[in-house]
Amino acid sequence: MTELKNRIDFVYIFDVQDGNPNGDPDAGNLPRVDAETGMGLVTDVCLKRKVRNYVQVAKECAQGYDIFIKEKAVLNTLIDEAHDDESVKKAEKAKDKTEAARQYMCSHYYDVRAFGAVMSTGKNAGQVRGPIQLTFARSVDPISPLEHSITRVAVATEKESEKQGGENHTMGRKSTVPYGLYVCHGFVSANLANQTGFSQEDLQLLFEALKNMFDVDRSAARGLMSARRLIVFKHDSKLGCAPANQLFDLVHVKKRDDVAVARSFGDYTITVDKDKLPQGVEVIEEI
Repeated sequence: MTELKNRIDFVYIFDVQDGNPNGDPDAGNLPRVDAETGMGLVTDVCLKRKVRNYVQVAKECAQGYDIFIKEKAVLNTLIDEAHDDESVKKAEKAKDKTEAARQYMCSHYYDVRAFGAVMSTGKNAGQVRGPIQLTFARSVDPISPLEHSITRVAVATEKESEKQGGENHTMGRKSTVPYGLYVCHGFVSANLANQTGFSQEDLQLLFEALKNMFDVDRSAARGLMSARRLIVFKHDSKLGCAPANQLFDLVHVKKRDDVAVARSFGDYTITVDKDKLPQGVEVIEEI
């Protein structure tokens, strides 16, 4: 594995058409929205879930690429497995056992060494602060969530059938965003990567996931979600050569002047002001 020697900042842009990119359980699973501005939101947790799902499918839980936070996983059982490893057993002091278990978890689980984890819920495997951090994704323009009535041509029980007079129809609701273009910002700390063992190859797998994760996680509720741009700023040092916000300000996402209401990615223009790129920073357009 190749050690990560460069700080990385990136802008990830994706869109949704006729779908709910991230439901809010506190609002009846309606699409998340900023109540003051009307901008749509997608949480970092939602995006990390999709990255995990992609890595799990792409790597098939191969050695070093298993996923810690996954469906039906019993976390304490996985932590116990770390303590059963010979490298952990031979540590004499409790502090040394915890550190050995922590290293075991980082080496075995991609999401632990990428995003971090709290692993002190059972046998203590410590805490890991991940080198990958994501912001909430925010839509470029206000979104207008729609609610649709849907019909199920069947009933679940005999009792339901009697109540409806024999008509096999059950009404329901579905919420969608007609169209929304979302922008997320990401950060990769080379210093933290060296602590968890997150490598250059792991970074490329992250970018691969961001490019393809919507295609392996399709759902009728999500509509048509697509990765549109992945703009990477690579610093020539571990600490970086410029503030992240200064780099993000070089990316301009604008709705075309002749478009009143955006309904497709073609209704926007995206440009990167490369002439103002600080010294020591390279821009790489992965998408």
